[in-house]
Amino acid sequence: MPANTTRLLRLPVALVMLLFLSCKHEPLEIVNPDPNPEDTTGQTGISCNPDTAYFRNEVLPLLVSGCGMSGCHDAASAMDGVVLTSYESIITTGEIVAGNPGSSELYEKITEADAEDRMPPPPMAALTTDQILLIRKWIEQGAKNNYCDAACDTTNFAFSTAIEPLINKNCAGCHNATLASGGIRLDNYAAVKTQADNGNLLGTISHQNGYVAMPQGGAKLSDCQITQVKKWIASGSPDN
Repeated sequence: MPANTTRLLRLPVALVMLLFLSCKHEPLEIVNPDPNPEDTTGQTGISCNPDTAYFRNEVLPLLVSGCGMSGCHDAASAMDGVVLTSYESIITTGEIVAGNPGSSELYEKITEADAEDRMPPPPMAALTTDQILLIRKWIEQGAKNNYCDAACDTTNFAFSTAIEPLINKNCAGCHNATLASGGIRLDNYAAVKTQADNGNLLGTISHQNGYVAMPQGGAKLSDCQITQVKKWIASGSPDN
C-alpha cells in the first residue's frame, strides 16, 4: 500500500483535500493474489469458527468502512491505484503476502511505530489492537476470501448486544468524533439515537429512496440485521 496516504477513516471534505494535496504516493509493487482463495459465494450453512478470521464477515467491512470511501480508496477514486473494497483489490493494491503479515504492506502501515508514517495518521486514532490482530490473523491464515454464517437473532435487538456492535463494525469507522462524515457521528448511544429518531439510520441501511445507501461501498446489511434495527427503533431506541 502506498506510503503516507492510506486513509482508514472517512474524512470531512475540506480535510480530505488538504491531505490529498500534502501527501505523495510511491509506485505500487503488485503481488499475485492467493491462487486458491476459499470463495464461498452462494453457499450457506457454513458455521463460524471462533479461531478463524473471516474476510467477508470481518475484514472487508472494516476496510470498506475505514478507507474504501469516495475520494480515497473506492473503485472510482482509487488514489494512485489503491482500491480497498474487494478481495482482489485488497490483495493486490494492499500488497498482501498470504501467510506473512510482516511482508504485507497493508499490515506494515497499520502497525508502523512512527506516528508520522502510521496509517491512519494523526490526528486520527490508530486501529485498535483487536482490529490489528484480526487483520494479522486473516493474513496468517492464508488471506482467504472466506465467509461464514454469522449468528443473527431477530429476538435480540438490545443496543448493547446487537445494535452497538453492528454500528461499530459497519459505520463508526466513518462516523466518529474525529471524522464525522457528513456531520454525522455514530460512535455513542446519544448520536445513534439521534439518527434513529430522525429516520436516517433505518433509511440508509435499508436503502430506501431518498437516502444514501449505507454502508457506502459495502454490502447491504442482512435482512436479520435490518430487522434488529427496526425492532430497536420501534421499541423507542432504548439504551439497553
